[in-house]
Amino acid sequence: MTNFWDQIFDFALTTATDVGQQLILDFGTVQASEKADGSLVTQSDQWADQEIRTRIADTFPDHGVISEEAEHIFPNTDWCWVIDPLDGTTNFARGIPIWGISLGLLYQGTPVFGLIHLPPLHQTFHGFWYGASGLTGPEGAFLNGKPIHASSDTLSSNHFFNLCSRSIAIAPQIPCKIRMLGMAAYNFLTVAFGATLGGVEATPKIWDIAGSWVIVKSAGAVWCPLSPEPFPLEVSRDYGTQSYPTLVVSQAELLSVFQPLAQYL
Repeated sequence: MTNFWDQIFDFALTTATDVGQQLILDFGTVQASEKADGSLVTQSDQWADQEIRTRIADTFPDHGVISEEAEHIFPNTDWCWVIDPLDGTTNFARGIPIWGISLGLLYQGTPVFGLIHLPPLHQTFHGFWYGASGLTGPEGAFLNGKPIHASSDTLSSNHFFNLCSRSIAIAPQIPCKIRMLGMAAYNFLTVAFGATLGGVEATPKIWDIAGSWVIVKSAGAVWCPLSPEPFPLEVSRDYGTQSYPTLVVSQAELLSVFQPLAQYL
């Protein structure tokens, strides 16, 4: 399947890069409006969503799509892309350079490939994780083409742990320095490349986690769903409003430290 995975990677990288180049032109200049769930959306989100879905349909007509701004029902196809066209919309609209394009490719409902591109930071992450799918191919997690791994450091008060705006109540109990990045996938990616020891997101949607799930696991970090287990997705189910509270830590030994705190979310 080497040629297949080369095609998948090249498509994802080209698409995310092209979309990112256009979004950079809009960065910090667009007006945001509030959606029903309280999150923000801009015309840039909507354009990027349509552009990515069109490219998928043209290149992989037999693949399904779930996207934040349009398609929320999981289709009856072996392969399905789950896309967040602009993760970190609030940062994007306010001129804070932590936002990106997230692409996850699912096989029979479970992610096997992820690519997340952050144009302002010139960072592109990708990874492969086949689990019990029976698929074979490239392995590992990468940042700008170089392998990355979660940290093996011992916990200390000088290490970092990421929170989101809906999980700040547990901040006083966290035995690390706290960071809040404003982009769900990046909260987890910083664990994958060893910058932080853990992170928690209280209300991520499926498009927030599909791409990063692969990269985190293939980098050797631990993905701990707090409730419910996200994968595999179920055919014909609407994923538009379902949240997946998630804890990610760099090593299994840290679960006993952070999981009891995260359960209060």
